[in-house]
Amino acid sequence: LTQKQVKYKAEDEANRNRVAAKNSLESYTYNMKQTVEDEKLKGKVSDQDKQKVLDKCQEVVTWLDHKQMAEKEEYEHKQKELEKLCNPIITKLYQGGAAPTGGAGGPTIEEVD
Repeated sequence: LTQKQVKYKAEDEANRNRVAAKNSLESYTYNMKQTVEDEKLKGKVSDQDKQKVLDKCQEVVTWLDHKQMAEKEEYEHKQKELEKLCNPIITKLYQGGAAPTGGAGGPTIEEVD
């Protein structure tokens, strides 16, 4: 490989990593928002905790809108901030018996021939 090819390969790899970090943050934000808004979990998460998550998710979405070309580390840092807020709330939610069990009333899988 020429020096130019090595440079472009490194830039491509860095860009892939940056986009992956951005996608991870977007996905995590969306999943947390969906989790606390899930009607099946109504009453399992306090209104205060739900609002904290929704406010932080909105903050992240606004940040993403303004930081389309942020560095990988910036996306990772923002995701860690969101995880720090959400993880205790989600843990409490699932410890309270809100975890999907797959049993009665849970989703079923039907075989199709």
